Amino acid sequence: MITNYLTNRQPGIGGRLKVVPEDFIVEEIPLYYPSGQGQHIYVQIEKIGLSTPAAIRKIAQALGISPRLIGYAGLKDAQAVTRQMLSIDKVAAEAVQALDLPNITILEVNRHQNKLKTGHLLGNRFKIKVRDVTETALSQAEATLAELSRRGVPNFFDAQRFGNRGNTGRLGALIVHDDVVEFVAEFLGRPQTHEAAAIQAARQLVDEQKWSEALAVWPTTFSDERQTLEAIVKANGDLAVALKVLDKRTKTFFISAFQAELFNQLLVDRLEGIDRLEDGDIAYIHHKGAAFLVESAAVEQPRADDFEISPSGPIFGTKTLAAQGQPGRKEQAVLEQHGLLPEDFNVPGLKIRGARRPYRFQLKNPKVGGDDDGLLLAFELPAGSYATRVMAEVMKT
Repeated sequence: MITNYLTNRQPGIGGRLKVVPEDFIVEEIPLYYPSGQGQHIYVQIEKIGLSTPAAIRKIAQALGISPRLIGYAGLKDAQAVTRQMLSIDKVAAEAVQALDLPNITILEVNRHQNKLKTGHLLGNRFKIKVRDVTETALSQAEATLAELSRRGVPNFFDAQRFGNRGNTGRLGALIVHDDVVEFVAEFLGRPQTHEAAAIQAARQLVDEQKWSEALAVWPTTFSDERQTLEAIVKANGDLAVALKVLDKRTKTFFISAFQAELFNQLLVDRLEGIDRLEDGDIAYIHHKGAAFLVESAAVEQPRADDFEISPSGPIFGTKTLAAQGQPGRKEQAVLEQHGLLPEDFNVPGLKIRGARRPYRFQLKNPKVGGDDDGLLLAFELPAGSYATRVMAEVMKT
């Protein structure tokens, strides 16, 4: 859990989020609008209490098509009221308009030439209610949002990136280090008290290296773990097979969590200077998604003040553009702390090239108001940014 805040000078308002789905309203800001012509049906939906994948499955089932024929620009929270656009291929507009599904409302139906894909999104508009706040919450929230609007919101990776056991980053580090023995112990063993009794029992058997007994009681819902355990049983306890049979997407996910941990570590160190460029920085150009080496921070700082560019941190990989000067030395120190070189991310069968990620994102049009139930906040964020990071700064719970 990230407990470092840019706005530490402002007290948090406390309170509770998402007591009911209607407390958290999200509306997409589209990158483009449907033209009215084309083979793809564009449908704006409002969903309540459903994730985007769950809503897509329900719509596909009702239309008798594969979920793969439905495109989306971004994933939206389940515990919320969200409005987003979907594209649907190989269906009639009338069939989409006639959909009548629980917790899904059809708001608008149109046509366009192409399928919606992840990233076809300008941003999201949020309306959030915080209940049970302090008496001084209104002025505190206004001050916090004003500072975030001026300086930017810290672009931390949130807790969900690290899994319900909190160890996906460690699993990724073990893959990069090719430490299969410790990987198996962390992936399959070491029960945690919050887990269901059945999985705790299975993990305990792994700790005792009772591979067959563990497989016999392993829950079927843990498919990646079962596949790995089955391979170990077939190999008579030879752990070397574990990383060979694990799905590439799962391994990539674990490594991305490790990359996120390293990024967060650097961002904590950079927090006070999140809006100030340094010589040797790699600046991120927000409207292009590109990056460049800052040779003179004094020359480039006005562009950062206008939020055209921002300091960035590394998503470490084999091809990551490295910072120079003091920022570069800090990045190198983090790699050395973890016993790594960039080439260590050259994991067999995977392409972990790396990237740059801005240390901050922009908060637009913040508004604060109150009613009898709590405090109401509204703001806009660019695509790929999380309102939870804004609310963490405001609430500090």
